[in-house]
Amino acid sequence: MSKTILVVDDEPEIVRFVRAYLEDAGYRVVVASEGQEALFVARHEKPDLVILDLMMPGMDGWGFFRRYRQERDTPIIMLTARVEESDQVLGLELGADDYVTKPFSPRALVARVRAVLRRAQGEPPPAAVLRGGNVVLDREAHTVVVGGQEVDLTPTEFDLLEALMAAPGRVFTRAELLDRVLGDEADVFERTVDAHVKNLRRKIESDPAAPHYVLTVRGAGYKFNEDADAR
Repeated sequence: MSKTILVVDDEPEIVRFVRAYLEDAGYRVVVASEGQEALFVARHEKPDLVILDLMMPGMDGWGFFRRYRQERDTPIIMLTARVEESDQVLGLELGADDYVTKPFSPRALVARVRAVLRRAQGEPPPAAVLRGGNVVLDREAHTVVVGGQEVDLTPTEFDLLEALMAAPGRVFTRAELLDRVLGDEADVFERTVDAHVKNLRRKIESDPAAPHYVLTVRGAGYKFNEDADAR
C-alpha cells in the first residue's frame, strides 16, 4: 500500500510540482494550504509523513507543528524560505525530522522523503559492500572492483551502479533512476540515463554490446542481473 504524504503550503505552484514528483515516486499525496486545514486533513488521513511550510496565513507551520506533535509522532520535513540558522536549529530541536530551504530540487526532496521514511520504519542501514558476480561495490570506500581490478567510475556512474546493485532483479524506470542518481541536477532528460548506462557498461562489462550485469528491459528500463555469475 502506498505511503501517504501530506503537503502543507500556501503556494499552489509549489504544491503542484511537489505533488507531481511525489506521485511519480509512488506516494499518495494529500494537501492543505494552512495549519488549521492541515490539522483537519492530518487527523482524517493519518499521513505517513508531513512536508510542512512554515510561513502561511492563519495558523502557520510552527502552530501546526506544536499541535500535531501533541497528537502523533508522524515524521515531519520542514520546507521553508527561512534560511536563518536559528530557525533550522529550532525546527530540529522541536523534533523536525529534516529541514529543507527554498528554492529546492524536487528530486532531492523525494530522496529526503525516502530517507526519513526509512529511518521512521527502523530499516537497518544498507550494506557497506554490494556484490554481483565479479563486481564488488564498496559504498564507504566509494570504489568498484571488477574481476579483481579497480575501475574508475564518475560519481554519476557509481550512483547508478549502486542503485541497480542494491536491488538486483528489480527493474528501474529511467525516471526512477533520475530521481535516485541525478536528483540535484536541473534540466536533465530521461534519455540522459541511457548515456550514463552506455559509459558504465564500457567500464564493467567484458562485452558492452552484450551486457551481462546491467541489462536493458525493453519498454521499461534497466536492472542489475540478479543471476549474475563471476566472469
